[in-house]
Amino acid sequence: MNIPNRITINQLRDLPPGKIATLSIEELSLLSGDLAEAKAHIAAIENKLRSGLDLKYGQKALELRRASGKDTGTVRVTDGRFVVVMDLPKRVKWDRVKLAGAIRTIVEQWREDPEQYVTTEHKVSETAYGSWPEAIRKLFEPARTVEHGKPTFKIEALPEEDV
Repeated sequence: MNIPNRITINQLRDLPPGKIATLSIEELSLLSGDLAEAKAHIAAIENKLRSGLDLKYGQKALELRRASGKDTGTVRVTDGRFVVVMDLPKRVKWDRVKLAGAIRTIVEQWREDPEQYVTTEHKVSETAYGSWPEAIRKLFEPARTVEHGKPTFKIEALPEEDV
């Protein structure tokens, strides 16, 4: 698709939404593709930079964390006139089956309230909710709130034979 003098993503940055809304679907499709390509390009560069920084400072960060008795968290390394702040976030995952067993032990053997130690999160699959009998849905309805996220758009070209 060749559109002469088409808007670039750099020009798009300065356009108001009203002007963008007047663009043709072909131009919007090209801009959407350009943006996806730019995001992928930046992500690849960001990964390379992160890898280089890890090679340069990662071992020092590991040593600093160990010296302070931790595996994760933020450490700082001075390099010339700069301070490199390195954060290794903690990502904790819990095994649901083992948690349930621990909670049963607290209740059945220790006779304590597990809410002193854990919080319980209840979730309902929207697909499951949609397939429930009406009486069950009505029972759960007062506890259900539907909120909207930010809209997303994807532009796909139809096959030539469909145009």
